Amino acid sequence: QVQLVESGGGLVQPGGSLRLSCAASGGIFSINAMGWYRQPPGKQRELVASITNGGSTNYADSVKGRFTISRDNAKNTVNLQMNSLKPEDTAVYSCNADLTRLYSGGSHSRGDYWGQGTQVTVSS
Repeated sequence: QVQLVESGGGLVQPGGSLRLSCAASGGIFSINAMGWYRQPPGKQRELVASITNGGSTNYADSVKGRFTISRDNAKNTVNLQMNSLKPEDTAVYSCNADLTRLYSGGSHSRGDYWGQGTQVTVSS
């Protein structure tokens, strides 16, 4: 069973930094894109950053220059380094993976998987 487990959320003051990590495990054949989304209070979920298995990245305009996404393909992990945090970065951050799952009979299927989410609060 595929699992995405996030860590690293918490409370930080404006201008501070946090690093989020996400590890994917469980019958994974390959991972295509991985990314981080966030859902601020009372708002819809939005893409923060994504990275392909080739290392190409994409960022929301609101985080460009402050956040950096990276991944370790060998460990099936993706990280989000968040610097110069602002109160408007407060949200539940969720890890996403577009991956191909391998079943015991040798078949496989591609799908979208999500972590459980981790709270990031930026406040003084």
